[in-house]
Amino acid sequence: MFSEMVAKMDEVTYLRLRDAAETGKWPDGTALTEEQRGNCLQLVMAYQSLRQEEHQHMEIGPGGELVQKSKRELKAEFNGSNEQEIMRTKL
Repeated sequence: MFSEMVAKMDEVTYLRLRDAAETGKWPDGTALTEEQRGNCLQLVMAYQSLRQEEHQHMEIGPGGELVQKSKRELKAEFNGSNEQEIMRTKL
Protein backbone atom coordinates (compact mmCIF):
# COMPACT_ATOMS: atom_id res chain seq x y z
CA MET A 1 0.00 0.00 0.00
CA PHE A 2 2.62 2.58 1.04
CA SER A 3 5.00 1.67 -1.80
CA GLU A 4 2.33 2.53 -4.39
CA MET A 5 1.66 5.89 -2.72
CA VAL A 6 5.37 6.65 -2.43
CA ALA A 7 5.93 5.82 -6.11
CA LYS A 8 3.42 8.54 -7.04
CA MET A 9 4.47 11.04 -4.35
CA ASP A 10 6.40 14.17 -5.33
CA GLU A 11 9.03 15.81 -3.12
CA VAL A 12 6.74 18.68 -2.08
CA THR A 13 4.21 16.22 -0.68
CA TYR A 14 7.00 14.33 1.11
CA LEU A 15 8.25 17.55 2.73
CA ARG A 16 4.74 18.51 3.87
CA LEU A 17 4.20 15.06 5.37
CA ARG A 18 7.61 15.16 7.06
CA ASP A 19 6.86 18.56 8.59
CA ALA A 20 3.43 17.35 9.72
CA ALA A 21 4.93 14.26 11.36
CA GLU A 22 7.58 16.39 13.11
CA THR A 23 5.31 19.19 14.33
CA GLY A 24 1.98 17.40 14.71
CA LYS A 25 0.27 20.05 12.58
CA TRP A 26 -0.76 20.50 8.96
CA PRO A 27 0.62 23.55 7.12
CA ASP A 28 -2.58 25.49 7.94
CA GLY A 29 -2.03 24.90 11.69
CA THR A 30 -4.68 22.22 12.18
CA ALA A 31 -3.53 19.54 14.63
CA LEU A 32 -3.10 15.98 13.36
CA THR A 33 -4.88 13.09 15.01
CA GLU A 34 -2.69 10.29 16.37
CA GLU A 35 -3.74 8.14 13.41
CA GLN A 36 -2.81 10.88 10.90
CA ARG A 37 0.55 11.44 12.58
CA GLY A 38 1.29 7.71 12.51
CA ASN A 39 0.34 7.47 8.83
CA CYS A 40 2.49 10.52 7.99
CA LEU A 41 5.44 8.99 9.79
CA GLN A 42 5.04 5.68 7.96
CA LEU A 43 4.83 7.44 4.59
CA VAL A 44 7.90 9.54 5.37
CA MET A 45 9.86 6.44 6.35
CA ALA A 46 8.71 4.61 3.21
CA TYR A 47 9.67 7.59 1.01
CA GLN A 48 13.13 7.82 2.59
CA SER A 49 13.63 4.10 2.16
CA LEU A 50 12.48 3.88 -1.45
CA ARG A 51 13.19 7.25 -3.07
CA GLN A 52 15.66 9.40 -1.17
CA GLU A 53 19.29 9.18 -2.25
CA GLU A 54 20.88 11.76 0.05
CA HIS A 55 21.31 10.41 3.55
CA GLN A 56 20.84 12.43 6.70
CA HIS A 57 22.26 11.84 10.20
CA MET A 58 19.50 9.37 10.99
CA GLU A 59 16.89 8.04 8.59
CA ILE A 60 15.36 4.94 7.09
CA GLY A 61 17.64 3.59 4.37
CA PRO A 62 17.08 1.17 1.50
CA GLY A 63 15.50 -2.06 2.68
CA GLY A 64 13.88 -0.33 5.66
CA GLU A 65 17.04 -0.32 7.79
CA LEU A 66 17.86 2.55 10.16
CA VAL A 67 20.86 4.53 8.86
CA GLN A 68 22.76 6.47 11.49
CA LYS A 69 26.00 8.22 10.61
CA SER A 70 28.83 8.70 13.07
CA LYS A 71 30.16 12.13 13.95
CA ARG A 72 33.27 11.41 11.85
CA GLU A 73 31.18 10.54 8.78
CA LEU A 74 29.09 13.70 9.15
CA LYS A 75 32.17 15.91 9.51
CA ALA A 76 33.74 14.32 6.44
CA GLU A 77 30.55 14.94 4.48
CA PHE A 78 30.23 18.59 5.57
CA ASN A 79 33.94 19.31 5.05
CA GLY A 80 34.14 17.28 1.86
CA SER A 81 35.55 18.13 -1.51
CA ASN A 82 33.01 20.94 -1.99
CA GLU A 83 34.87 23.17 0.43
CA GLN A 84 37.23 25.61 -1.25
CA GLU A 85 40.12 27.39 0.35
CA ILE A 86 39.54 31.14 0.27
CA MET A 87 42.90 32.55 1.36
CA ARG A 88 46.03 31.45 3.14
CA THR A 89 48.56 33.86 4.65
CA LYS A 90 51.65 33.79 6.91
CA LEU A 91 51.70 36.01 9.95
